[in-house]
Amino acid sequence: MRIGLVMEGGAMRGMFTAGVIDVMMENGIEYDGAVGVSAGAAFGCNYKSRQIGRVIRYNKKYCRDKEFVSLRSLIFTGDLYGVDFAYRKIPLELDIFDIEAYRSNPMEFYVVATDMDTGLPVYRLCPDGGTEDLDWIRASASMPVVSRPVVIDGQKLSDGGTSDSIPLKFMEEKGYQANVVILTQPEGFRKEMAKHFGAVKLMLRKYPKLVEALKNRPEMYNAETAYVKERVEAGAAFAICPPKSLEIERVCRDPEELERVYQIGRETMEGKLEELKAFISRKRAE
Repeated sequence: MRIGLVMEGGAMRGMFTAGVIDVMMENGIEYDGAVGVSAGAAFGCNYKSRQIGRVIRYNKKYCRDKEFVSLRSLIFTGDLYGVDFAYRKIPLELDIFDIEAYRSNPMEFYVVATDMDTGLPVYRLCPDGGTEDLDWIRASASMPVVSRPVVIDGQKLSDGGTSDSIPLKFMEEKGYQANVVILTQPEGFRKEMAKHFGAVKLMLRKYPKLVEALKNRPEMYNAETAYVKERVEAGAAFAICPPKSLEIERVCRDPEELERVYQIGRETMEGKLEELKAFISRKRAE
């Protein structure tokens, strides 16, 4: 029985995921594989490197740094989150990402990005945590409009949440018969078309397939949450979600807000810990 971990994105709702995975790691819970989407990729990679507390630590420390995230960065570089600071300076100098621990952990780690020309999801195994893997993680977390396309081997990539927000089916297709799914919206949430879709459509007019994927995203997302529920009821999945809407901005420069959402993740996971352990134990025995 191979057990997987699926981590939804959601920008700074990802602080909830950070709290959940820290409690999991503190309790020695291990998975055979994991997949992260957007913030789920950027934060979830720390599960493979076994770095408890790193996500909340660097986000709180640098959330007010203009090099990390700012309108100035967006205007002058085309990226709301400064690429050099977020994906080089922080992991290589300021709050070091443990590449050796990442490589030594046998857990497979996948990320999801969206091909901007086709609007389709692209899945990538990131085995070593090196420069190319960081580029794929950045691609997965590159929100349309406020991020430049991430070009890898000639392929223009952006946020994986556009095309596959909750890749549970992907993990099942990879042979993970049981999966733990971390959602960043409460149970029963249904996505609706973004109010600013018209403006987004105009700004992304060079990528009609990407626009189509964004238009279809609510339908896709709601179908995926319904599938998660179906698999939970079948005993093949275990879902963890916030008790209510997290009500945090997609871009948050308030350390106390980040801590608040992180603590909700911790409290939610602590409340489900014994149930999760029983689920994993039962599946390992099958």
